[in-house]
Amino acid sequence: MRRTIDRLQAARRGDRGFTLIELLIVIVILGILAAVVVFSVRGITDRGDVSACKSNVKTAEVAVEAYYAKEGSNPADLATLVDDYLKSDPSANTVDEKQRVAYDNTTGAVTPVTANCGE
Repeated sequence: MRRTIDRLQAARRGDRGFTLIELLIVIVILGILAAVVVFSVRGITDRGDVSACKSNVKTAEVAVEAYYAKEGSNPADLATLVDDYLKSDPSANTVDEKQRVAYDNTTGAVTPVTANCGE
């Protein structure tokens, strides 16, 4: 029994763990990979905001045109279009300012509130 324990201890003496330098290199590489992922995701969400903004503008434009075709005049505001033409008022979007639209009832023009909607 004692010989078995001695043999196991002798075998373990040759085992080595990771050095501090090896661990630091791995940590630095993981940090670089994490930074790349964060910047990649940020670009994706920005493109999503621009796409949602363009979609809101186009949806509101189509609703205003449909209202004009039916009623012969522009709606007073986009809230008038809710229920019959729109699910919700895109000019009152309180969740994300980047996706809000502005409406001019004299011309029927729908424009994005933020400047980066078309970029």
